[in-house]
Amino acid sequence: MNMDVGAIIAIALPILVIQLGLLVWALYDLSRPTRRVKGDSKIVWALIVIFINLIGPILYFLVGREDS
Repeated sequence: MNMDVGAIIAIALPILVIQLGLLVWALYDLSRPTRRVKGDSKIVWALIVIFINLIGPILYFLVGREDS
């Protein structure tokens, strides 16, 4: 099977846009002074969001935030 470059870009580009959007949104939300997080460690959550691609921001939004 031989995929051309256009097909690979067509598949990868939406995933990349979603990943970057979630990353920026999560870091913005995390940087708010009123935001509380589980474990009271914003630095740990920032590292999770940055280094665990795509799943890190999703984890943050699902389990990392506390109601403020």
